[in-house]
Amino acid sequence: MPTQILWKPWAMPGLEHVALSATAAGEALADGVIIGFGDGGTPFRVRYTVQCDAAWHTRAVRVDLLDATERRIELHGDGAGHWANEAGAALPALDGCHDVDISATPFTNTLPIRRLAPLGAAAEIEVVYIALPGLVVSRARQRYTRLGPALVRFEALDTGFAADLPIDAEGLVEDYPGLFRRVVG
Repeated sequence: MPTQILWKPWAMPGLEHVALSATAAGEALADGVIIGFGDGGTPFRVRYTVQCDAAWHTRAVRVDLLDATERRIELHGDGAGHWANEAGAALPALDGCHDVDISATPFTNTLPIRRLAPLGAAAEIEVVYIALPGLVVSRARQRYTRLGPALVRFEALDTGFAADLPIDAEGLVEDYPGLFRRVVG
């Protein structure tokens, strides 16, 4: 049975529901829906799926805008830092990115957190960043540092943003100070 999680934004109306399940081979699938507000206060709805291999490397991500435009982005990773679009064309601008970060969900922080070693360990990574609701894809540098058994510091190295994230035993964010808080799961 999948793990069901709900997060809500701290300041704005909105909600995210994600169902996280695992295959017999240990692969993970996250299936989420986000209702939120973009820059300028425009409401949006999206559905996303993130598929990971047994080591929690992103292998596929799909984000669908649930509006009249029905725009979609679909990317496939090989687990070694190479990406292709849904047609299979290589995306060399994303080479070296091992994870995906969807702007409006704390779920994607779980991907590198699951691979982070014990207390005091830090990892600097490059990610495929998908900004919502515009579906703008770019690369971003991030650092994760394990501060305690249930606390990880996240740093967006390109912007200087940082937050200490309380997590559960599965590496899922409990609270993203000022941005998201978990209400179920």
